[in-house]
Formats: sequence, structure tokens, C-alpha cells
Amino acid sequence: MGLIEFRQVTKEYGPVKALDNASIVLEPLKIYGLLGRNGAGKTTMLNILTNKIFPTSGAAFFNNENVIENDRVQSQMFYMTEMKLYPTGMRINQVLRWTREFYPDFDMEYAQALAKKFALNLRKKVKELSTGYSSIMKLILAMASNAPVLIFDEPVLGLDANHRDLFYHELMARYNEHPQTIIISTHLIDEVADVLEEAIIIKEGRLVLHQPVEQLLQSAYTVSGEDAIVDQFTQNRKVIHQEALGRFKSAAVFEPLNAQVRSAADALGLDISVAPLQKLFIYLTN
Repeated sequence: MGLIEFRQVTKEYGPVKALDNASIVLEPLKIYGLLGRNGAGKTTMLNILTNKIFPTSGAAFFNNENVIENDRVQSQMFYMTEMKLYPTGMRINQVLRWTREFYPDFDMEYAQALAKKFALNLRKKVKELSTGYSSIMKLILAMASNAPVLIFDEPVLGLDANHRDLFYHELMARYNEHPQTIIISTHLIDEVADVLEEAIIIKEGRLVLHQPVEQLLQSAYTVSGEDAIVDQFTQNRKVIHQEALGRFKSAAVFEPLNAQVRSAADALGLDISVAPLQKLFIYLTN
């Protein structure tokens, strides 16, 4: 079915540990967000999974098979990266046909339909594409590949707002029709929050959190009001972030937002709200 596992994976570059004893299980047919700051280890993790680099210790598995030099396993995954890996003189329609050689379930009709929606000229050469349209070409290749596992590393690089919205819409529509395991690594967390089912947060090579997004959003809240009253409310609570402006203060609290918490905040005249995913990510990685 496509179970992905990292078992105590460490990757060292000299004295630097890009990944530090990372263990995680990704169940099939879900959409995961791999979130972390620059240099956190996200791309290292994806490169190990897709056999671009080898771990220093530990191993990654797909359906209990080690991914290293395993062509059968690698043919089940399509990895869209920021890198330009296609011959610059090749036309886009040739790139589509070339990709079909590696992914026999490649849906050419769907790829051509997507090209029309995104206004991608299939007669253009790779070297003639802007950064945005280079990303669009790679998005189309990934979604049309029909690989059981799709991996997107910064998929909307260079895309304008309309094209980003179209990508998320098409991704969800395709996922609903043909469920796949999807991993999205991105810094545009608020944009992708509604797409994700589970969030994986990585910091300095270590896994900080792996949780369903809905559950994560219910595990923290923001409370705001007069500073002294906010301090009174947050005493003995797990505050993960706070800001003050004059006598006004807001604090992010890492605990479930339930009726009892709301009642306590209301009694003190404080405003309370759910913290958005991007804010939670920032708080948890600071």
C-alpha cells in the first residue's frame, strides 16, 4: 500500500548532523506537510527517501523494502525538486513523452489538460520557461505521473497567486479521484494548511512533532488583553510565545482549547482564538 518508514536515520556532514536519529512512519494515502526552517533537514530527509544520498546510519523503507538502490521502490515515487533536471533544449511535449518512459502509468491526456489550464505552451523549450512556468511544468509531470507517492519540495516557487490557487485545487481534485501518498515541503504554510492532513515539524535535524493538522490546531490558542490580566491567566500554563505593545499583550498557549479554557478567559475579559498553523510552526521552532 505504500508505507514509508524512517528508522533511526542520521545523516552527518562532517561535524554537522543534518538528520539526527529520525524515526517516523507515514501511512499511505494521506497528505503530509513536511515543515521546517531553512537547514532543518527537510530536503536531506527527502533525498534519503528518494535515494539521492545515503544515510550515515539507520535506513528508510518503503513497504518494508530498503530504498537504497532499489529501482522497484524508486519507480513508485515521483520527487519534484527545485532543481532543473531536464535537458534545456528539449521541448515540453518531449519532456512529457520522456517522463512516460519512466512512469508507465503516466496520464498523457491529463498532462495535456493541465497544460491547457495553466496556459503552458508545450512547444516551448525548457530553457525558454520562466521560473514560474518551470515549476508548472514539473507540477504537471508529478501529478500526471500517477506514482503512488508524490513528493513536492517547494512546489509553488515562482507561481503567482492564481496559479498557486489552481495548483492546490487541482491537487485536491486529483487526490479525491485517485488517492496517493503526498508529501509537501513548503514555507508557505498558511496557503497549504487546508490541504494537509498531517503535519511533520523538523528542527535542527530532529523531529519535533508529527500530528494530524486538525488535532494540532486544537492543541494551542492565543489569548490577548491587558498585560497583567494575560499574565494572571497564563500563570502555570505552557506559554510558547508572547508579545506586548504598551499595556496590551498576547500570548500563545500550548494546551487544548476547550470550554473550560474559554470560560476562564471570558471571566477575565480576555479575547481568545485558535492559532493558525503557520504561527504555531513559528512558535514551536523558535
